[in-house]
Amino acid sequence: KARGGVVLFEHEGVFIHSNTEDSEEQDLLVSGFLRIIDKDGEIIVEYKPLEDTVDPSNMLCAGKDSSSVMEWAHCPGEERSPPQQAVVLEQQQSYETEWDMINAVSFPKRKPCSNGEGALNHTHEKSKWSFTFSVWDLRSVTVKEEGWSRLVFGMKEPPTSLPSLHFHQGGSEGFLDCLRRYTIITEAPDDETCLLVSTPNRALSQSFENLLDDNNYGLVTKLKKDPYVTTLGGFSKVTNYIFDAFRGPELEQQRRPHEEVADLDILGLGEVIPGLEINQQEEPGFEVITRMDLGARPEVTRREPLSAEDWAKHQDQEGRVKNVPQLKKIIFKGGLCHAVRKEAWKFLLGYYTWDSTYDERKGQQRRKTDEYFRMKLQWKSVSEEQERRNSRLRDCRSLIEKDVNRTDRTNRFYEGIDNPGLVLLHDVLMTYCMYDFDLGYVQGMSDLLSPILYVMDNEVDAFWCFVSFMDQMHQNFEEPMQGMKTQLIQLSTLLRLLDLAFWNYLESQDSGYLYFCFRWLLIRFKRELSYPDVLRLWEVMWTGLPCQNFHLLLCCAILDSEKRKIMEENYGFNEILKHINELSMKLDIEEILHKSEAICMQIRSCKELPHSISEILGFNTESEFPRLEGREFGTLDSPQSPIPTQRQVFSNGHNRHYREPPTHNGCKVAFIS
Repeated sequence: KARGGVVLFEHEGVFIHSNTEDSEEQDLLVSGFLRIIDKDGEIIVEYKPLEDTVDPSNMLCAGKDSSSVMEWAHCPGEERSPPQQAVVLEQQQSYETEWDMINAVSFPKRKPCSNGEGALNHTHEKSKWSFTFSVWDLRSVTVKEEGWSRLVFGMKEPPTSLPSLHFHQGGSEGFLDCLRRYTIITEAPDDETCLLVSTPNRALSQSFENLLDDNNYGLVTKLKKDPYVTTLGGFSKVTNYIFDAFRGPELEQQRRPHEEVADLDILGLGEVIPGLEINQQEEPGFEVITRMDLGARPEVTRREPLSAEDWAKHQDQEGRVKNVPQLKKIIFKGGLCHAVRKEAWKFLLGYYTWDSTYDERKGQQRRKTDEYFRMKLQWKSVSEEQERRNSRLRDCRSLIEKDVNRTDRTNRFYEGIDNPGLVLLHDVLMTYCMYDFDLGYVQGMSDLLSPILYVMDNEVDAFWCFVSFMDQMHQNFEEPMQGMKTQLIQLSTLLRLLDLAFWNYLESQDSGYLYFCFRWLLIRFKRELSYPDVLRLWEVMWTGLPCQNFHLLLCCAILDSEKRKIMEENYGFNEILKHINELSMKLDIEEILHKSEAICMQIRSCKELPHSISEILGFNTESEFPRLEGREFGTLDSPQSPIPTQRQVFSNGHNRHYREPPTHNGCKVAFIS
């Protein structure tokens, strides 16, 4: 362990040439050591000249038993005392103090300090060559061969300039090999000596850390300088996930003139999110959609939650659930009373099959319990020595422990210190890492587990229900982010159909791609609603009614309620983002569900519904999404319209450019904007 972290790579004998090649002054070789450090999950590169490595008077190191601290006595002009002569300090130090101590196992040889003013000046001269940076800020590494290897670091912030490092005693390959373990390094297409560095894991992790930070309003000032780039870079707590995870390391962040801000081609969204590039001519085979009249929005009704008595009536003597389509409609229309949730959620999430009997479910639960604890034992039985050699497990554990300590702490199930609910939350998430090695843990997943664990009050049942939920949400947390990109494109498509004037207004404010809805989609409104409302919304969505991607219509319903204020107040880019962000905990779930269902029925009743919209909402697979019929369930749906064969156009009167979103489930659509 180094100061605040674990040393992953260390090499002494790395030099800085104090003068440039053009300088006529004598070149001073500054010798030092180079480290790569894991500091709480962040990978740090650190260079320090030898005399600037430690406090010249003394230094502290952790004792062998990690319970005491040793003082390494050192006097000017004397060699450092060997570890055997170290003096154990009497006072015991805290865990945090030990973490900051310098390990005494393998200190490099240090040059002795001499007395006198000259030594102080010399130390000051060398200390200016020290530097530290996060690999997240590293854009490129240029490798020059001059009889030895010379590395030149290129940082993402253009003003940042670092001295070249000369590896006169070797070690450059070891440094780059270690760097490759924590970054993605690719050769620049136009320069084989330049290695481009990207860090998708760090971008992914940081984005979710920002997502969970409720005090992250410090970006408004940056927004005023360059709203679009700053928003993609970090506003609203999650949008840096989009920008950093997908931009190439060569993508420059340069401030653009105001008149160019709205030009998506200049912004380079084609590189950031493939499939959003602007096409100058119509692509054959893509449906072009026109402005169309959807007709009046129908009235809908909702009902009271399903009671425990009604739930029991839908089961036969052996425990099989009867009339499942009708039961789903009832749940969609009113949700469940809390007493029913613990059992009903297992069916809605697919942990239990609807036609299973009591005995079959008992047998399944025994098998699943055994399977769960076998997986739990895998990470429980990992020794400290093993974990020290398993960076992926360490990273997952670190993220989980950080998230658990701040997830729903105001809920009685998780509040207080040493709450058993927190232990269960931690254990289920750690076990999921054993279940899904490829995904592991990503910040934000604790938000999806928390309500499930709260309802189940049992780690085994909660785990398997969480597994089923993650099967639905998996693409939201994958680094390629194709699932999130597709949802944002589909949401923009639906909003254009429903309210072209509002979409045009958002587009005029550089908000047409609806990035401010990212958090809504990512964790299904978990941070936007009160806890009881989250439970109600999720069980309604799990019915699969009244259409596919119903959560997109929920977004449309919220935006529909806010559009008047946004447009009448003439909100600009900054104000739109701030306004949407401040809706958290102010939304009425019943009003949203009312409006979302009405929007679905309004779209379904359209006689010439574009094929792409039918694909998004699943109207082409009618058997999977039964209609809500009868007086008990509100207004009858209109018969499904045939898929139109004519080509139609959305037009907002701007230049006629075609934008081709990526395909999804065979759906292709192009727009004229």
